[in-house]
Amino acid sequence: MSADAMLTKGKVKTTTWKTMVKPYQASENSRAAWQVINSFVPMFVLSVLMYLSMDVSYLLTLLIALPTAGMLVRIFIIQHDCGHGSFFTSRKANDRVGTVCGVFTLTPYFQWRKSHAIHHATAGNLTKRDVHDVFTMTVKEYSEASTAKKLRYRLYRNPVTLFLIVPMVLFVVLYRFPAWKSRRKEWMGVLLNDLMLLIMVVTASYYIGFGTFLMLYLPVVFVATFIGSWLFYVQHQFEDTYWAEGDEWDYAAAALEGSSYYKLPKILQWFTGNIGFHHIHHLSPRIPNYKLQSCHENNPDLQNIPTMTLASSIKSSTLTLWDEEEKRLISFREFRRRSGSW
Repeated sequence: MSADAMLTKGKVKTTTWKTMVKPYQASENSRAAWQVINSFVPMFVLSVLMYLSMDVSYLLTLLIALPTAGMLVRIFIIQHDCGHGSFFTSRKANDRVGTVCGVFTLTPYFQWRKSHAIHHATAGNLTKRDVHDVFTMTVKEYSEASTAKKLRYRLYRNPVTLFLIVPMVLFVVLYRFPAWKSRRKEWMGVLLNDLMLLIMVVTASYYIGFGTFLMLYLPVVFVATFIGSWLFYVQHQFEDTYWAEGDEWDYAAAALEGSSYYKLPKILQWFTGNIGFHHIHHLSPRIPNYKLQSCHENNPDLQNIPTMTLASSIKSSTLTLWDEEEKRLISFREFRRRSGSW
């Protein structure tokens, strides 16, 4: 059965895709534990090397910050899988490891878990666009918007804002506060995250100095948040992505058509915890990251989906408006060429 045959009037046959993903949904504690080791240990080693390299050259320190940031992204993927309950077989183990990961990633575990669940439940649904996604206006909405609203949207969708400024503000500042209407568990999770983060900063500052700590940690956080925001963006924001409204929206179709396969070089695939197989992850968040590639390779019907490479993904950063008539994302430049208006 081809991937096209799985679609019936724009909807994916539930029995078909559930049969495909089921064999890969079982967590394996040994593989999970090894991933924790091969993520945290290299990050600590690289952090020490960053500190020692400051006596040689800060430029060398910044170079070592690149793979260190890659390890932080990998730790975020562990936290991400724990939030889906897919990393370990035990929910308690997932919650504990996810909480610890959240200290290093600056991300309160329980609050993020809730917001990310909303993302999975609404991705590609025009009627349920949410603050947990990269907000996207339709051509019609933008055309009818006031000048002030257009300016705000253009500023928001500017790559400098979206990939360099917003991620740092989000992770460093906004995640320090509980979200509005959070439950007690999320509130306590944020406070615990802040407390553990404070202890880490104070302890490190006591031994190496606060200024030195910032010189070591901020470059790593900056690069890691950039990578994370870029991945989150390009795996849903591409020309032929999926958006539907109301009853037309279908969960599996949104996963297979609105989530890309980001074909990365093997080393980058490792650092990013296989998150490039995003279509499979959205189809079944219960599949741990260490089984995503197997699911993809063993199911040809799941391979006929939007595929991006590093080179082709660059174009996605200019796509900003959803054309409801042509069912594709377009750029501000194309909108201006069509309408004669900015």
